[in-house]
Amino acid sequence: NTENLEVLEGCVTKILVRDHQCYGVVFNDEEIHGKATIITTGTYMDATILVGNTATPSGPDGQRTTNELSQSLREEGLRLFRLKTGTPARILTESIDFSQAQLELGTDDFICFSEDTESILPYDQQWPCYLIYTNENTHKIIRDNLTKSAMYSGLVKGIGPRYCPSIEDKLVRFADKPRHQLFLEPESASMNTTYLQGFSTSMPHDVQEQMIRSLPGLANCVIKKYAYAIEYDAIDPLQLKPSLEYKSISHLFGAGQINGTSGYEEAAGQGIMAGINACALLDGKAPLVLKRDQAYIGVLIDDLVTKGTKEPYRLLTSRAEFRLLLRHDNADQRLFDCACEYGVVSAKRKDKYLKKIKAMQSFKDELSSIQVQGNTDVVNYLHTINQTLSVAATAYDIIKRPDVKAMDVARILKIDVDEAVARQCGIEIKYEGYINKSRREAAKLLAMDNQPLPVPCDYMKVSHLSLEGQQKLNQIQPMTLGQASRISGVNPADIAVLAMLLKQKGLKFYED
Repeated sequence: NTENLEVLEGCVTKILVRDHQCYGVVFNDEEIHGKATIITTGTYMDATILVGNTATPSGPDGQRTTNELSQSLREEGLRLFRLKTGTPARILTESIDFSQAQLELGTDDFICFSEDTESILPYDQQWPCYLIYTNENTHKIIRDNLTKSAMYSGLVKGIGPRYCPSIEDKLVRFADKPRHQLFLEPESASMNTTYLQGFSTSMPHDVQEQMIRSLPGLANCVIKKYAYAIEYDAIDPLQLKPSLEYKSISHLFGAGQINGTSGYEEAAGQGIMAGINACALLDGKAPLVLKRDQAYIGVLIDDLVTKGTKEPYRLLTSRAEFRLLLRHDNADQRLFDCACEYGVVSAKRKDKYLKKIKAMQSFKDELSSIQVQGNTDVVNYLHTINQTLSVAATAYDIIKRPDVKAMDVARILKIDVDEAVARQCGIEIKYEGYINKSRREAAKLLAMDNQPLPVPCDYMKVSHLSLEGQQKLNQIQPMTLGQASRISGVNPADIAVLAMLLKQKGLKFYED
């Protein structure tokens, strides 16, 4: 339904490059020209399905693959490497005995991805997941057949994901564990299949039958799709700019698993950023580069283009040093200005956001103006959570206390406020000190990220840098002093040298 969008299905075998600029692709043996190109090949590029001792050139689910695109990218000077991932079996849902599994319900809280969402599926109509565990019989079957796994037969060449290993890899890595948890997840409301989360494997089909039927509730199950491992080509992400445009080929962008990541969310995040920046390039606008304190997407892309990866990258919250600022409740506050600048939100949504911000400030102002000492209702409320009120305090002050909820205080004081607004204000008030500390630390990083470095630059000619620092800086060609500071092997003394040179010589470090 998107205006001016045309979807063509076929096979791309080559990128078209002239004077280091991509101007299109070869598609079904015909040239298609474009002002910007985004490569989002997922796990399909020169892909090989691995099951047992067999390796079959194929994309996921038996779909087409090609090695011609990989070869075209190599010919244009890009560095590729092999990665491996896998997927578990799909089980016919009606063949599962769920009475032997533990029910795992979702939440009845109104949680959604978009501020525009006004209704969600009623809680009693939501499809649940179920929890089961492997057992000693499962483990014995796997150990007895370990050499039949593509993972341990020598067939796998690519590097697999550290954070979602196959079940046989779990048994080898965590040999002391008597069981591993698995989730039975409905794959779709329109399909009668269940996804066996946590049980990916590259065992032969006959061994998979034994393994799966040893699990609780699956003794008589029907396997609709067997699990498999897949190897594929990815491109070294150190060759990308923070905009996801390739450094050596302009107007060519990469997004998703081709950049070395794993996971649907990681792919989606890169996809929207590559799309925004491709349009920005054509409109003559500066690229949108989200900072590490602005968005998890910013952390993800900065990690990729600054540190690179040798294995499928997953974005964990622990990778974000400013995760106290990167909360789900304040995503609009962090990103709305960017969204408006790059034209990805409607006027209606902008108006709704501005009303919310006004309501939040109004609520905070009202809380700050109300003295609660001597208020019987407030005192009684505090007693219910084993607290007292012995000093003068505003309603704003008492929300900073543990277990005090902003919405409860609003109800007691008869303040008319939306529950979502109260919840977000409560978080900001309660953790105000920590949030302000994180913002001060982020400001220091931003100051360094606002100091651009010359690109390209021959750092081997820059005196007083460590040899490793020279080599790493030359390889990555950081865009800013902040990015340089996050490169593994570039030490604080190297950053001090670069900062001094920026101050002394501007953006010229050496004579041509």
